[in-house]
Amino acid sequence: MCTAITYNTKNHYFGRNLDLEYSYKEAVVITPRNYSFKFRKKDSIAKHYALIGMAYVVDDYPLYYDAINEKGLGMAGLNFPKNACYKEEQTDKDNIAPFEFIPWILSQCANLEEAKALLNKINIAKINYSEQLPASPLHWIISDKESSLTVECVKDGLKIYDNPVGVLTNNPTFDIQMFNLNNYMSLSTEPPVNNFSKKLDFDIYSRGMGALGLPGDLSSASRFVKATFTKMNSLSSDSEMASVSQFFHILGSVEQQRGCVHMGLDKYEITIYSSCCNLDSGIYYYKTYDNSQITKVDMHKEDLDSNKLICYDLIVGEHILNQN
Repeated sequence: MCTAITYNTKNHYFGRNLDLEYSYKEAVVITPRNYSFKFRKKDSIAKHYALIGMAYVVDDYPLYYDAINEKGLGMAGLNFPKNACYKEEQTDKDNIAPFEFIPWILSQCANLEEAKALLNKINIAKINYSEQLPASPLHWIISDKESSLTVECVKDGLKIYDNPVGVLTNNPTFDIQMFNLNNYMSLSTEPPVNNFSKKLDFDIYSRGMGALGLPGDLSSASRFVKATFTKMNSLSSDSEMASVSQFFHILGSVEQQRGCVHMGLDKYEITIYSSCCNLDSGIYYYKTYDNSQITKVDMHKEDLDSNKLICYDLIVGEHILNQN
């Protein structure tokens, strides 16, 4: 499962945890402006905004998990099992396969308003990449520097929600996740107040008791609550390093450790990588499960007018600084 968040200081940040029990050998992939994006049911787009994000490259095609474009629009797909329901092709819609959805939006849209215009015409069609790579059940968060949307293709059709918290996890559907936050409105960063009974004296015996009841388990509903509480109350200075560091700390509050979520046999779900993208500068930061050092890839240090993908394999293996 996964968690995606946004975070704003002086700049605007977007990123996610990818939680799975296996890796597809994903890489940080820059798609320059003149790479020809091919679509199964639409014409190719030969010239477009440049993208940077995490992708699995197959046959020179980037299957993006998350990405941002050079204009500051970001998008991530998160697991949505049993709820995702892709549709048959429709003649009056733009039929886009799930694996094409991120390139379709980010290649053409500079902000959420432009994305909404495309979403009004889209049908997320039941199209597999190949027999070996069937369509994953996903829903998506789309964010610019001002706000976020959640997009879910369910049995009842395409649902587009304003996302005022800038957070997305997995099941249940986004409307239920938002309603569930009502159950936690009494949580606070301040010490608790005795509303139990004025006939009793209570002892505030620990710091942080204002957040008693904040979920700490790894279910998607609990991660949604915890990530939202952490993000909405998070404070940092507005420097780049402080902002990026804080972003990873927010994601760290809901990361998954090997051994805690058993997937059968010898498989365990872990946070394979965490990402943080600066929407203003086009920089992609990441950490991996076995490398907690933050690594940085700057799309503007590459030739964005090229027509070939630029790929950076993930740096894995812990990097420890010897101080003495």
